[in-house]
Amino acid sequence: MIEPGIHLVHKPVGGTSFAIVKDFMRAAREVGQGKLAIGHGGTLDPFADGLLLILVGQATRLMEFMHPLPKTYEATVAWGVETETCDHMGVVVSEDDASALTPERLDAALQGFLGWRDQIPPATSAKKIGGEAAYKKAHRGEEVVLPPSRVYLHEAAWLSHELPKQSVLRITCRGGFYVRSLARDLGRTLGCGAHLAALHRTAIGPWRDPGLDKSEVIAGEALIAWGRARRLDEDEVRRLGMGQPISLGALEPPAWPLPEGFPDPAAPIRALHEGKLMALLKEADGGLRTFANLRGGI
Repeated sequence: MIEPGIHLVHKPVGGTSFAIVKDFMRAAREVGQGKLAIGHGGTLDPFADGLLLILVGQATRLMEFMHPLPKTYEATVAWGVETETCDHMGVVVSEDDASALTPERLDAALQGFLGWRDQIPPATSAKKIGGEAAYKKAHRGEEVVLPPSRVYLHEAAWLSHELPKQSVLRITCRGGFYVRSLARDLGRTLGCGAHLAALHRTAIGPWRDPGLDKSEVIAGEALIAWGRARRLDEDEVRRLGMGQPISLGALEPPAWPLPEGFPDPAAPIRALHEGKLMALLKEADGGLRTFANLRGGI
């Protein structure tokens, strides 16, 4: 049986995020769980590898809370060539001399991308245009012009250089940030062109990539660990199940602190009972009301 919760899975290079979701769906059908809800908490491009969150059962209702979490990546940026997709899979659109690059210049350029700023997504992104993903239009040869998105880059540091060929970068960003666009924009800022040659997602929030052919299931109190918690007694479980409010009570601080200075993801309050996450709560009229009732708990 496939356990409800958030499954930490390593996505290998070459596969799609949805292919892993389909593997879970297929496995669920084989054990008689064909109606089990399954989704993912943030896609990875086929050429990328690393942590993928597979949400199972009631945990699919937590999907929206994954987006604003800090995500950490290690990226290889190739210098001297810009491509139409901003990665090594795309057609070359320009080539320039990168021989003047130095670690000091790269450090200085990187600082200008920290914090909140507008970023133009790649034409082959999953951003919707008229209800259709941009990459579908781009693959048909249609012109794709995407408006800038507001994104947040919390930390960025170069791990190594092999100049003028490539450099390896580690970043922590908020969901919605395109590392491919960062590579493109760094190349333009430095005047030599650049694209993303490899990408590995090492962490999402408190969870790390389990590694190839390994997985881990997150459930109970470890879910939404960046939100405050309220422990329930039996009567409060019953009242919340009937849609009734409960008192504010004693709220516990988050079990996992966000990186210092990271934007507040506005997490709901976790309703905990006997090791399970029973509901998501919000403050209302001096007490707590159900934001989402996770029937039976996770």
